[in-house]
Amino acid sequence: MTRHVLIIGATGGAGNAFMNVCIARGWQVTALTRRPVGERPHVPSVTWYEGDALLSADVLGAAAGVDAIFHGANPPGYRNWAATAPVMLANSIAGARAAGARLLFPGNIYNFGPDAFPVLQEGAVQNPVSRKGVVRRDMEQMIHDAAADGLKAIILRAGDFFAPHAPGSWLSGAMVRPGHVPRSVRHPGYPGVGHAWVYLPDLAETAARLLEAEADLDPIESLHMAGHWFDDGADFARATARVAGLGEDRVKGFPWWIMRTGAVFVPLFRELAEMRYLWQTPIRLDNARLQSLIGAEPHTPLDNALRESLIGLGCLSEAAKPAMSGQAASAASTPAAT
Repeated sequence: MTRHVLIIGATGGAGNAFMNVCIARGWQVTALTRRPVGERPHVPSVTWYEGDALLSADVLGAAAGVDAIFHGANPPGYRNWAATAPVMLANSIAGARAAGARLLFPGNIYNFGPDAFPVLQEGAVQNPVSRKGVVRRDMEQMIHDAAADGLKAIILRAGDFFAPHAPGSWLSGAMVRPGHVPRSVRHPGYPGVGHAWVYLPDLAETAARLLEAEADLDPIESLHMAGHWFDDGADFARATARVAGLGEDRVKGFPWWIMRTGAVFVPLFRELAEMRYLWQTPIRLDNARLQSLIGAEPHTPLDNALRESLIGLGCLSEAAKPAMSGQAASAASTPAAT
């Protein structure tokens, strides 16, 4: 069935991946953007609606006639999160209500404290221990409150994300340097501690399949993706090194002490330091309800996903792709993600 979707944040990581999936399905796509005509991505099959997610009238105008709204917006430069992110979400909620559309909100695990781990159940109590986690918890509560008053919504949660176009990920922000061929790969976790990752095109495909399962959905669904799970989170860093043509000896620890020391002076360091607890304990996401709706999750093979991500981040050349495919295929001794 052809659908008409509005994407808020189409130039961000999750929004861009979802836009590509919708185009491949032949859906009608409208994307809200602040960018003037000459600065927009050239995607002929997308209708670009000029407006600002912070302005309710703009979102309402863009939402007219749509079946679903994908809310992947983040504050410009990730600044002033607590003041701006809830406003943008409130505008998307209002747009979805006005259009009778289903809201789809990509969630994360910041909302939860250690009491919810090591297996994060769908519907677990949210006791965040970071400032950003409090904001995310309150935003999800906004969705639940609106659902009690008639809104249809999906919260689709996953672990840490990576993709060719994902500027705010741990992979691009802490493990490798975008635009540079890696000489080493940093691993933020601790030895033997499990970790979950999700490839954004897989999350986008999952979101689309959920919208296609509308007849089976409850008015509000809070769902988890298992993604790529590693019993030892360092295996993700080792796989990244391998795909980049490096040996496992090039996987290095993460300098958390610098984050702690510099947190007073550098806001980014403070944000990273607050997230450290998510690397200190295994956090596996239970996806039972999700699988009951769509079956097995979309699951791009890890090496393929990492290769595309490193190429997109400018850490691996497109010309190296065939050679790396052969090298990765021969790495039979590397643990497989599930």
